[in-house]
Amino acid sequence: MSVYLRLFWEFFKTGLFAVGGGMATLPFLQDIGQATGWYTYTDLMNMLAVSESTPGPIGINMATYVGFTVGGLPGAVIATIGEVTPSIIVVLIVAAMLKKFRDSRLVNDAFYGLRPASTGLIGAACVAVVLEVLTSVASQTPEGSIVNTFSLTGTGLFNWPGLLLAAVLLVFTNWVKPTKKLHPIVFIAISAVVGVVFQFGRF
Repeated sequence: MSVYLRLFWEFFKTGLFAVGGGMATLPFLQDIGQATGWYTYTDLMNMLAVSESTPGPIGINMATYVGFTVGGLPGAVIATIGEVTPSIIVVLIVAAMLKKFRDSRLVNDAFYGLRPASTGLIGAACVAVVLEVLTSVASQTPEGSIVNTFSLTGTGLFNWPGLLLAAVLLVFTNWVKPTKKLHPIVFIAISAVVGVVFQFGRF
């Protein structure tokens, strides 16, 4: 299977089954990285940071980023098309059938089951991000296993600079009146500058 066909297929599956929006794609992206070796979990967190700081839906941004990393510009286009194709197909089908089945108890029950499923996927993705960014705990799934293992990658449990930056941003975006109204891109830019300064300070 060529890399372009593999990109389309992997992101087609992600777009088809990642119910719950962009953050729900993270478990699928983690699985893609482990199965293909295209990127590490740290690379995935960097991709997430870039995708969150650029316009557009995060799931599509991630597909474009991964596709470009793996296959250049053609890879970016193919991965993005693979990501959005299931949504286009499903939305067209739902739009055609929703009027007829809008009051169906079966349809309502199906959506009732989908809501907690999407919440669980997003929650799992958030836990993985928190562990990777704010602690020194690494999560990985051994080959042939369905259970994650956790291990310390640093000398301590917590990533104190990351925790401090997260706490400062939480305060300034929620409780300090002059700054809470600022556009999120301001905080993203400040965080990027802090990261650069911190990395230079380590050398």
